[in-house]
Amino acid sequence: MTNEQMIREFYDVVFNGHDIAATVRYMRPDYIQHNPGVGQGRAAFMEAFAEKFKAVPTFHLDIKRTICQDDMAAVHLHAVGLPGKNEAVVCDFYRIQDGLLAEHWDVLMPIPPEMIGNNDYF
Repeated sequence: MTNEQMIREFYDVVFNGHDIAATVRYMRPDYIQHNPGVGQGRAAFMEAFAEKFKAVPTFHLDIKRTICQDDMAAVHLHAVGLPGKNEAVVCDFYRIQDGLLAEHWDVLMPIPPEMIGNNDYF
């Protein structure tokens, strides 16, 4: 499986299928997290997103594009199903080691309810 195939399957199964147990197939136990809202390691990721999926059953991430090079991957996403909030643009960045997600960074930008001009985030 290529890194891009693994990333797409991870999003489909874990984030969109809300199958948190499947995380072990895609992520190293010592996963390094650079998002300050999620703890370090695979177990912390699984705990945080199990709570997220329970609190927000409509949460999902639509992949708009991926860029994979060597051991790095970037994923441009549309976050939807966020009750009480506007949708968001998300860019996730991963380092992949031995076919598993090893490290993660992200950037999030809320989509405003009104935009000037005909800007399109996707």
